[in-house]
Amino acid sequence: MRIVFCGLPLGALLLQHDGHEIALAAISRAGASGTRRLSRRVGQKRVLVQPDLAAMGPRVRELGPDLLVSWFWTKRIPPEIVGAARLGAFNVHPSLLPRHRGADPIFWTIDAGDAVTGVTAHRLEDRYDTGTIYAQRELRVDASWNAWTLALQLDRLSLALLRDTVARFARGEIPAATPQDEALATHAPSPSDDDLTIQWDDDAERIARRIRAAAPWPGMLTEISDHALLITRAEPTDEVPRALRPAEATILEGTVVVRTRDRGLRLLAARDADTDAELGANDLASLITSALRR
Repeated sequence: MRIVFCGLPLGALLLQHDGHEIALAAISRAGASGTRRLSRRVGQKRVLVQPDLAAMGPRVRELGPDLLVSWFWTKRIPPEIVGAARLGAFNVHPSLLPRHRGADPIFWTIDAGDAVTGVTAHRLEDRYDTGTIYAQRELRVDASWNAWTLALQLDRLSLALLRDTVARFARGEIPAATPQDEALATHAPSPSDDDLTIQWDDDAERIARRIRAAAPWPGMLTEISDHALLITRAEPTDEVPRALRPAEATILEGTVVVRTRDRGLRLLAARDADTDAELGANDLASLITSALRR
């Protein structure tokens, strides 16, 4: 199978290992792990880092690929590139489409408290993440996972689906395509600054989920006693003084507890928003204790 690949190098390396020809690889991120290894295997001229795909139509058509494959390519792929492949093009998306269409499905999966997510192989069309579905695989979401943990789990699942879908095309078993149900569609854009700022008048469990969704990077921004913090780990607790109002903090059993709308939230890890220094629970307690004594 002669393939034009768009995305991160690991996907192309695995497809090349499976015996497919990588006619061209457009890499989505400068410095991505595996770029040099891919260049050694398929030839440096076939590996382009962050190329302008819109200008590559003639070259892709000349290559005459059987299939175009996208795995973590973050920009729109021009129709003339998609149309150059004999069998069309597909992408693997880290959610169960049509749920969580967009740039950051992992953040919104955790934020929504989804018990199950997964990956979707879908045909590339003009509108992002709307193409007919070739195959999906499900994953149960552990309630303790943060964005990094979930991403690692989905990476493994998506690579397996990528390889299996290409293998089916190569065997002449073009997968049946199922249209997405627009009534079930939800959107997952990159979170805004407002999305990444803690609203202490919300429920503790919802705040804790959003902290996991934004961890370990960039974290959820808040200000406590004039300290700007990016919270990366926290847990709800019923141990919080009733006299406190939302956003007010105290020290209980050596940790910082902040009042939310319904309960308290115990802060376990953060980064200093000004210095980017990592702060554990003890560091946070010392910082806030000093501030409360002023």
